[in-house]
Amino acid sequence: MAVAWYDWAGGTKWLKHYSSAQNILIVGDGDFSFSLALATAFGSGANLVATSLDSYAELNTKYSDATSNVTKLEAMGATVLHGVDVKDMNLHANLQLRWFDRIVFNFPHAGFNGREDEVDVIKSHQELVRSFFATARHMIWRHGEIHVTHKTKHPFSMWGIEQLASEFSLVMVEQAAFQIQDYPGYNHKRGSSWRCDQNFAIGDCSTFKFRLF
Repeated sequence: MAVAWYDWAGGTKWLKHYSSAQNILIVGDGDFSFSLALATAFGSGANLVATSLDSYAELNTKYSDATSNVTKLEAMGATVLHGVDVKDMNLHANLQLRWFDRIVFNFPHAGFNGREDEVDVIKSHQELVRSFFATARHMIWRHGEIHVTHKTKHPFSMWGIEQLASEFSLVMVEQAAFQIQDYPGYNHKRGSSWRCDQNFAIGDCSTFKFRLF
């Protein structure tokens, strides 16, 4: 398990790829547990913007811990936004004039609309990821990074994450193995259907890191 560590010289706290000195935007965070894992490790959420597609009211009906997680994040100084769609998030009133060092989208998914190996289902997931890259690329600093954590085995490997990123002048700088235990408290939620509050099987997955050409 990765543990948070502290840079005594610079006064910066780290958890895996992320530090308290970075301005970080987290999108599609479900019950906000990933954002809370970072804020807890940093001892502050001051540089975090945590978002979900769901409205605040929807969170209360979908996730058992979401309200508590949001309260904790806000108490730690994080900005929490609801109803943020990755398709136009760069135009959101609270985001359009902000730039970030890291933008993170863990396990993007367009919803359960059929078997994951069906062509139309894969295309719907690809369109979601395309929309994310199209907007996120306008929201990072020149040397910032866009991170997508994604399953790497079939049929999820058919999404072609690296190819999708290249369509928006993004180049992959690293593919790092993802271990959920590196982020204590993170609960990866299904996010839709009657099982929305349940975890899903992760299996083999990686965090794909991209930068602008």
